[in-house]
Parts: sequence; structure tokens; C-alpha cells
Amino acid sequence: MTASRPLADRLRPATLDDLVGQERWLGPEGPLRQELDRGRLTSMVLWGPPGCGKTTLARLLASRTNALFLPMSAVFDGVKALRGAMERAKVARQMEKRDTILFVDEIHRWNKAQQDALLPHVEAGDVILVGATTENPSFELNAALRSRVRLVRLEPLSEAELQVVLRRALTHDEGLGERELTAPDEVLASIARASGGDARQALGDLERATAGLPDGGELTPEHLQKALLD
Repeated sequence: MTASRPLADRLRPATLDDLVGQERWLGPEGPLRQELDRGRLTSMVLWGPPGCGKTTLARLLASRTNALFLPMSAVFDGVKALRGAMERAKVARQMEKRDTILFVDEIHRWNKAQQDALLPHVEAGDVILVGATTENPSFELNAALRSRVRLVRLEPLSEAELQVVLRRALTHDEGLGERELTAPDEVLASIARASGGDARQALGDLERATAGLPDGGELTPEHLQKALLD
């Protein structure tokens, strides 16, 4: 049910234009935006702190290019799962005429042998690799893999960008819009400031803070403090 999903999940952007932040890469002159406009996409590793949009961006890249999106977690999946993904990518290429984006979350957790298993598939273009990591790839990825991908350094969202996200959450139908809640700018600024650039945390704090409010209510500074300290 929609209501049971976390607010941050319900508000995942549906298009690149809905994504807040990362103008360096996705603005009109950004290299990723230009690459997409040319209809091309190369393998990359998204490096950034939690809540900056790595997973969301990977999904949007697949949607924009009409590629098959195959997600994997380096915590739970290994070479066996990788082989299965390669078989699915082969079907997509031969039967469906589609590229495949292989998204490997926390790619830094794969050891050298596991990372090496990716190399022939990336080199041959069997998949477009999109890795995600919170750790510096210069230290956590082996040199052979690192040399074959573009490093995309993502930044934490600014307080102003987070306030845009929070304001959208209050008005969007998939967010809290139906409850017609309000919040002064100072409250949204406090939530944004406390999140440290993490949009997921900011939306989680907003969801917790508004849980006890009646429909049509206002989130005051006092209520915010009480809700987040309890």
C-alpha cells in the first residue's frame, strides 16, 4: 500500500527534471546531461554521501535511455548473481534490442576478484555499469575497473535544495499533500540543517514530525523539537 511506504520512497523523482541538486552533472551544460542528450551513456561510478540521490539517479538514467535496469547489492550479491544478470542482459540485447544498466550498490564492498569479474562485461559493452559508493573509489576500487568507468562525484544537497524537497513533500499528492499541512520556512530550514545534506534523512524527519498532526495542522518549531526528541 502507498501509505505504508516511507515518504522518501514515495517521492522518488520520476524524471531527471524532477531531481533536485547535482547541477554540475545534470544542468544544461552538465556532462551527464549532454551525454544523455546525445543518446549515449558510458559506465560510471557515483560517489557521494548517503541521501544525495545515487540510486535515484541510476534509475532515472535507465528510464531516460529506455535501458533495462538490473539492481544488485554488493553486500548480498556476488559472482553467481552477476552471471545471472549477464544472462538477463544478453536476452535484453538480443531479443528486446535494449541496453542494460547494471546498478551495483555499495560496489566498494566487492573484493578484487568480484570487481575483476565485471571487467570483461564492461569492456565488451554487455552492460553499462553504474556503481554507487560512499567511499573514495581511488582507494576502494581496483585500478583496472577504475580506469574503465567515469567517476561522478555527487555532492550533499544544500539547505536551500533540501527545503525545495521538503516543500514538495508537503504539497505532492504522493507525499503529504492530501493532509494539507503547513510549515513555516524556519521549520523547514531547521529540518534541512539537521540532515547534513541527506534528503532521505530530511524527509524521514519531516514524516516523523508530522505524524501526530491533524490534517490541516501546522508544524511549529515547538512541535518539531518535541517530535524529533521523543
